[in-house]
Amino acid sequence: MIAVILAAVLFGASTPIAKLLLAHTSPWLLAALLYFGSGAGLWVVRLVCRAPTVHLKVSDRFWLAGAIVTGGMTAPVLLMVGLSGMPATEASLLLNAEGVLTVLLAWFVFKENFDRRIALGMFAIIAGALVLSWPHDTQFSGSWSAFAVFGACLAWGIDNNLTRKVSLSDASFIAMTKGLVAGSTNLVLAMFTHATWPEPSQVAGALCLGFASYGASLTLFVIGLRHFGTARTGAYFSVAPFFGAILAVVILNEPVTSSLLAAGLLMAVGVWLHVTERHEHAHAHNPLEHAHEHKHGAGDDHHAHSHGEHEAYETKNIHSHSHRHLAMTHSHPHFPDAHHRHAH
Repeated sequence: MIAVILAAVLFGASTPIAKLLLAHTSPWLLAALLYFGSGAGLWVVRLVCRAPTVHLKVSDRFWLAGAIVTGGMTAPVLLMVGLSGMPATEASLLLNAEGVLTVLLAWFVFKENFDRRIALGMFAIIAGALVLSWPHDTQFSGSWSAFAVFGACLAWGIDNNLTRKVSLSDASFIAMTKGLVAGSTNLVLAMFTHATWPEPSQVAGALCLGFASYGASLTLFVIGLRHFGTARTGAYFSVAPFFGAILAVVILNEPVTSSLLAAGLLMAVGVWLHVTERHEHAHAHNPLEHAHEHKHGAGDDHHAHSHGEHEAYETKNIHSHSHRHLAMTHSHPHFPDAHHRHAH
């Protein structure tokens, strides 16, 4: 859970800072720089750390390609367009719709389990988003900006569910690939729109912001998908806009309105219902063989396999190899992770 909360903090910080950068460049170019910065930064980190080469299965490449198009190319452009026409505080809290849409897609399209508590939490977040986005006058001056941010949330919701399909692969590799491909593509498209380049210092700032708020954040988010499933990870990640709104008030001197406070309270209740969930029941595991990073420890019945002559070393460290899970039935608190995607 700590990884997802940290991911939320990093992503939430991007909204008010990106608002400042939008004064010097176009939304499309800024979106391209943010994602390219995330991919390039992770490429350097992987190069320095001598990360092993990753070979994705053909089916995984399909899911990753879909995630790149929706979450890497479409969503950031829509967010920057919306952000250019509305206060960063409102855009930050409106981004909670990403968690709602992520969860709805996970429930009804990808068939991930949910219960009454999770549903109530989502209704609270939706209510907060409605309070925030409801027009303050009859001119509806910010409606198109709100629709653009909502479109970004939908694209990221699809992206999150597709990324879960490859979440057992190397998280930094997934984030790096999405950043480099999406960033490069949007960079070329931005040039076709004759976007004006900002000062070198502002370009560097955008690249660094992208590395932290998109690259590092996405890496941590993928780890969350691996352990908590899409819906719960999306719910935990919903705290991101709160950090963005706080920063917008502090560094942009944006006003604290009654609707902002009401929306924040409703969304906080929704997030609390999610993070305090406890899901436990007797469940059966079918035989399964796959490969992913794991570590052996007390209470982990799913990774009690033998390693032969490497037993003493490998059981004490995080490692990855193909392994087989035997059929078993037991009961313990769990989330819809890679080992608990059973029917209810």
